[in-house]
Amino acid sequence: MWGTEALRAHLLAARLAGVVATSREESLRSYRLFAARDPRVLIGIDPERGWGVRELIELMADKCGVSADPGHVSGHDVIDPELTVAALDAFAGRLADVADRGAPVLLGTGHPHRLLGFYAALADALSAAGCTVLTPAQGRCVDITTRFGLRTYNLDYVRGVALVRQPGPPSSGRAAGAHTHSPLPVRVALAAAADAGGPLPELVIGDHGWVCGAGQLGFEAIGPADTDDPALFVGEAEGVVSVVVPLDDAVRSEYYRPLTRYVLNRACLSQ
Repeated sequence: MWGTEALRAHLLAARLAGVVATSREESLRSYRLFAARDPRVLIGIDPERGWGVRELIELMADKCGVSADPGHVSGHDVIDPELTVAALDAFAGRLADVADRGAPVLLGTGHPHRLLGFYAALADALSAAGCTVLTPAQGRCVDITTRFGLRTYNLDYVRGVALVRQPGPPSSGRAAGAHTHSPLPVRVALAAAADAGGPLPELVIGDHGWVCGAGQLGFEAIGPADTDDPALFVGEAEGVVSVVVPLDDAVRSEYYRPLTRYVLNRACLSQ
């Protein structure tokens, strides 16, 4: 059983928190783009008010533990492990609530190479607790604008977790799914569920556009986010996103397993 002390030690050792791989330069660039309302960084959030770069730095310092000094412009970012643990506790609380009600859930990721196993374990536990794990719009085409231009992807589900794949013959890269920040996949999935007459999810669990896109449409949404993803934290600050867990979202997939055990134990969903 993973307690808070063991979890905290793991977060630091795996660089999920503490000094993380995300650079200060990357984060500041994202804050500048968010302040300019660049859709590549908004990823589905429509902020109620204007957010300047200084305000975003202050928010991220409060929510993640990054430096609050605007003059700190280089080096690696830092995530406060205490904030990560507190957010994981809140995350577990939302899982426990939806499991108690046996409510339908939707899970999706833009980081299938890293986080698929984390979400799949949550899907298994919620399904065992009586929740319906939704899989709407399977196989549907989704056109997403990338840095290489417009690309068509297919929405797919692996162990109850949504992701997008490039169309074409199977390959090792295609099999794992594509990395994306886009909110379009969750919009397509939710629209398909509504068109089919439901059920609709009472909780959306994911990252990037899955959380922001669902939250902006009025669905409760929770998930992890890195220091260069201000949209989720702005969504949380404005009441659009329920819980955001600050952590590095691109470490080795096995490093997330202790987090899975911790939140399932806290939610009384351990199998």
